[in-house]
Amino acid sequence: MGDRIKRAERKYLPEFVYGGIDGSITTFAVVAGAIGAGLPPAIILILGFANLFADGFSMAVSNYLSIKSRNDLEKRQEKHPTKAALATFLSFVIIGFIPIISFVLALFIPGLNENKFTYSYILTGIALIIVGAIKGEIVKKHPFRAAMETLFIGGIAAVIAFIVGYLLRGLA
Repeated sequence: MGDRIKRAERKYLPEFVYGGIDGSITTFAVVAGAIGAGLPPAIILILGFANLFADGFSMAVSNYLSIKSRNDLEKRQEKHPTKAALATFLSFVIIGFIPIISFVLALFIPGLNENKFTYSYILTGIALIIVGAIKGEIVKKHPFRAAMETLFIGGIAAVIAFIVGYLLRGLA
């Protein structure tokens, strides 16, 4: 059983990393851009959930078609495209949900309202660090270095989104 799990970890690691990192980065980028634009929490949730599921589905379908095309081209099956697409989608949605958790919880716990963006970026940072460290561990790279690289890349995306939202805030 242990060997089977290790093979699955290695086989679907790219989908886990791809889906998880992109899910958390793009969802947090939506949150950061919306905060920069001064949009209300309800709009942030609508945009966050729309991104979470539409972009997650888009990535899963794109991954499926990419692997299927590569398999057809090479005439051999290295990865099962449906399972790879599912791994990408689930990772995107589960890890991508993290940046909007504080906004969802603030609907039920009013005390979170004042700091929901702070909680969002802290939780997103933790998620990026964990995904990066897992990637580093599995591919035999230094987990701390892989975690910091992932956090840095995600941070750049968030800053870009915040600046764009801030510059366009007058349109809302």
